Amino acid sequence: MSHSYHRQLVFTIKERCRVCFTCVRECPVKAIKIINGQAEVLNERCIGCGNCVKVCSQGAKIPLNSVNEVEEMLASDHLIAACIAPSFPAEFEEIKDHRVIVGMVRKLGFDFVTEVSFGADLVAQAYEKRLKNEQKGGDISSDCPAIVYFIRQYNPDLVPYLAPIASPMVAMTRVMKKKHGAGLKVVFIGPCFAKKAETEEVDEVLTFRELRGMLQKRNISPENITPSEFDPPYSSKGAIFPISRGLYYTSNSQEAIPEEHVVIAEGRINFKEAVKEFEDGFIRDKHLMLLCCEGCIMGPGTSPGGKRFSRSAAVGEYVGKKMQNIDMETWQRDIDFYSDIDLSQSFNPEDRRLGPASNEDVLQALHEMGKFTEKDHLNCGACGYDTCVEHATAIVQRLAETEMCLPYTIEKLHDSINDLNISNEKLAHAKAALKQSEKLAHMGQLSAGIAHELNNPLGVITMYSNILMDEAPEGAAVREDLKLIVEQADRCKKIVSGLLNFARKNQVNLSETDVVKFLNHSVNSIIKPDNITITVIPNIQDPVAFLDIDQMMQVLTNLEKNAIEAMPNGGSLTVSVEGNKEEVIFIVKDTGTGIAKEYMDKLFTPFFTTKEMGKGTGLGLALIYGIVKMHKGKIHVDSNDDPAAGPTGSTFRITVPRGR
Repeated sequence: MSHSYHRQLVFTIKERCRVCFTCVRECPVKAIKIINGQAEVLNERCIGCGNCVKVCSQGAKIPLNSVNEVEEMLASDHLIAACIAPSFPAEFEEIKDHRVIVGMVRKLGFDFVTEVSFGADLVAQAYEKRLKNEQKGGDISSDCPAIVYFIRQYNPDLVPYLAPIASPMVAMTRVMKKKHGAGLKVVFIGPCFAKKAETEEVDEVLTFRELRGMLQKRNISPENITPSEFDPPYSSKGAIFPISRGLYYTSNSQEAIPEEHVVIAEGRINFKEAVKEFEDGFIRDKHLMLLCCEGCIMGPGTSPGGKRFSRSAAVGEYVGKKMQNIDMETWQRDIDFYSDIDLSQSFNPEDRRLGPASNEDVLQALHEMGKFTEKDHLNCGACGYDTCVEHATAIVQRLAETEMCLPYTIEKLHDSINDLNISNEKLAHAKAALKQSEKLAHMGQLSAGIAHELNNPLGVITMYSNILMDEAPEGAAVREDLKLIVEQADRCKKIVSGLLNFARKNQVNLSETDVVKFLNHSVNSIIKPDNITITVIPNIQDPVAFLDIDQMMQVLTNLEKNAIEAMPNGGSLTVSVEGNKEEVIFIVKDTGTGIAKEYMDKLFTPFFTTKEMGKGTGLGLALIYGIVKMHKGKIHVDSNDDPAAGPTGSTFRITVPRGR
């Protein structure tokens, strides 16, 4: 009989997959592909071990369900046998009498209910013959379908070493069909859904979890059934088959078989190591008894939460009672009767190994994850792979994604957060600038109206006060009063002129300017006190830009004068220019008293000033702001007025396009 049947055993519910990669870590053959962070089982690579189903806390991995097919079969006119795996005492620990379990299964509609452990007795004898024949050399047990798939797909060169013996399930199926005819339908009930893809000889396979679901659906419980015994043939020590080392104990029933001839390995890590050592020739002369699970009592088709040793004890207790009550003569008679059944099984290689990834591609994948040296290889396993190189190889093989690397993803997240913070800061500055522009626009309209209304009366006041002052005799007391009127009228006129300058929508008159000479000229245009040092730094390669010289000179000189006034006790003023191909940046930095934080958002508001009464109109920075904006530039201010926080002072950065 050939062993080449394959069907999809595990499915993914994508909306439940939560990017944890636990299934990748637990899959012994990495038969899982990550697509946009979600794990999808690759049927052509899957060996049906069920680890992904067992470890998925979100229930995103579900096994193939055969309940509907079995219910349809039970509703038909066929004779149907339920063959129950010997691990049933471990599944139904709460039911101490096996006859209750048989009665519950029988009430579902099965015509026969029998133990697969009789098939295990037959298979154990076949293995025993091979184990005693030292000339045979080493081989690998074939009763676990997941192990068989692993050998066929990932170690195809070892297929000839698979013991050509049918599993207990297949052996019992052949027994039942010899006893009741070839038309008998057989349903295997056990702990493993890899059995669903093992062979076409068995009509359907139910896991213990599916059986519990059917019993619950039909409301079948120990209280409403009639207990009954298994249908013959009855088993012997084959009932111990599902526990750790079960095959060895069952095979070693008549004559001691030296343990040094046998290697027993269970679990996803141990069985792979045993196969690797067998392949490398270290244990090629040994007989490998392998199970993908830690004994069938912990199979993926069992109910979750079971305790391994408690389940093992339940099986042992059941076997102990069985051996006390067994009729060995009847058992031997049945063994002899069915000894002519063909227990052979053949296996075909089905190579599923992926081609090797080139070192260059693996190295590139590592670099994409920020791993450039051996020190960068954390091998943390968060991605589901044991090493960073394995992860990179899986990326090249299109099974994994770069984002599965947790350190890389965290670092990328930090970079994104930093970029977001910078964007938020820029957005905040833009919003503040927009708010300031709207505020100044309204102030400009108001200022234009006020200036227009005040300009004419101020002109009349200035003219007539000057006439009266000229007519007043020298030394007269009224002359001093008239002089004060003229001075304050002139001051009002300057304020009105400033309002008009602020409100007007002047067009800039751009002309080619050497910004280094322009910067030096601005410094030479102001009066420098002796207690202040001025430093000019021309940090620019291409000094040519197109500016409105008069207006930008007003900007720089106003900032420089303000800086000097902010250093009444002396200090240093640094004026520099820098830039790139698109922009020119003027920087005016002082070591003065600084600007208080609560004043920062009011700096460019008309009539706001921190100077003493009569020493400032509060229009200087507003005019500067307007001129910079007319140049399509921007102005940024940093200031500190708290000595405890560091050196005090202010820095104005004016950025304008080169204009060409």
